[in-house]
Amino acid sequence: MKIKMTVISKFCILPLIIAALSVAGVAAAQDTPAGGSSGLSVKDKMFMKKAAKGGMMEVAMGKLADEKGQSEDVKSFGKRMVADHSKANDELKKIAAQKKAKLPTKEPTVGWTSDKAYMDAMVKDHEKDLAEFQEEAKSGGDPDVKKFADDTAKMVQEHLDLAKQTQSKLK
Repeated sequence: MKIKMTVISKFCILPLIIAALSVAGVAAAQDTPAGGSSGLSVKDKMFMKKAAKGGMMEVAMGKLADEKGQSEDVKSFGKRMVADHSKANDELKKIAAQKKAKLPTKEPTVGWTSDKAYMDAMVKDHEKDLAEFQEEAKSGGDPDVKKFADDTAKMVQEHLDLAKQTQSKLK
């Protein structure tokens, strides 16, 4: 009886092991470019997702600045954010489609408090973004994503300079 149980359990365990290895093989294949995935590194994917979220936020806040800003400089800055970040967002979407990478699509909810609060946030945000885009441009894995990061870093630098200039005009 004990021998029968050992033989039966061996016959049950062997198919379970084979099934587990098969599932692991399929999962591994899906993580490779041949499996239909993007082929992007985790770092590149995270950068793209953060850039997409940040770009959508810049557009949403820029629209509010244009609508609710008191200063013409703030309104003008907001319009520039909408135009430039919409263009960058479209370029990022194009790269993501080519690489079969998914980007967030949920529009952010933003609020307005004041011109000064907006410009303070824009300076802080663009300082952080500039560092992230420069890092990706320098050490990213995918050449298309690196080029996007490098090109966009130049735009972000212009925005940062303009944000500081506009911020200095507010009391």
